[in-house]
Amino acid sequence: MKKIPDKDILLFKSCLVSVEYPGVESSTAFLFDKLGVGYHRDQRQSCCTGLGHYYDLFDQLSTTALAARNFWVARDSGNPNIAVMCATCYAILKKSAEILNENNEAREKINGLLEEGGLGKMVYHKGDIDPHKNIFHAAEILYNQREIFEESSQLDFSQFNIATHHACHYCKVHYEDTIGGVRHPMLIDEIVNSCGVDTVGWYDQKRLTCGAGFRQRFTNNELSLKVTAEKLLSLKENQTDIMLHMCPNCQMQFDRYQPVIEKKLDVKFNIFHLNISQFLALNMGADPYKVVGVQTHTVPLKPLLKKLGIESVESSVESEKMKMDH
Repeated sequence: MKKIPDKDILLFKSCLVSVEYPGVESSTAFLFDKLGVGYHRDQRQSCCTGLGHYYDLFDQLSTTALAARNFWVARDSGNPNIAVMCATCYAILKKSAEILNENNEAREKINGLLEEGGLGKMVYHKGDIDPHKNIFHAAEILYNQREIFEESSQLDFSQFNIATHHACHYCKVHYEDTIGGVRHPMLIDEIVNSCGVDTVGWYDQKRLTCGAGFRQRFTNNELSLKVTAEKLLSLKENQTDIMLHMCPNCQMQFDRYQPVIEKKLDVKFNIFHLNISQFLALNMGADPYKVVGVQTHTVPLKPLLKKLGIESVESSVESEKMKMDH
């Protein structure tokens, strides 16, 4: 198994996390702080270009050039180990590092562009970032610290059927680095199991993509949602209550479009969607609104909080008001 660092980590910001589910980042930071993971966030970091790249708006050279700049930011900050919260960032950065290390022509061209732009200090030298030793998904770092979660668990999830969705850009791009296998991915399941919580494990369509397909969500929406619906129906057959994710794009596809598909098929799924970091942070006592960011979700999480015995914001405010009145 690959060695996973616990320090000198650049927590790579994700555009989809920041815009759609900022609670994923705050939950990850909350967990890293609790676990004693040494990490840094850098405002100089740019987007990985993933969305634009898979829309064919950014060619591979442009994407790799931006990665070279981000790799310099990581090294310059003293944090050469990069932890991402998005599976697309993971795939993009690892591929870019491979190109920069193995393709001399591409590396020289990118370095030339950097120098022409007055960014000579950012030139990339072969081996500056090892795609296998320096680039990780945040879930892998959590997995490496999983023995701590059982003693830190504060909530009872035994009443829920929990399923996991392992993002295709984590499982299906860099096979050799995938923890927990690619045919029956278990990375998230094993993290959850470490909390003393069971998952449904294998279910029909576990390996099926979320259906987003980047441009497909918009240019071929009917087919995109058909794939998503197929997976949701499989989850319903397993009486799934909670689905855990490791990629904001997957989480968007299910959380934002589940109500749309329910209306289209005239069926109720009643499935809550959380990133694995949100799940763990909630289970370790993080504030559901200020840290986990449940208010940003389309499928309301208030019923889940109620079942877990967590007071809602409205209840907390009313309780404080009553105290003040007395």
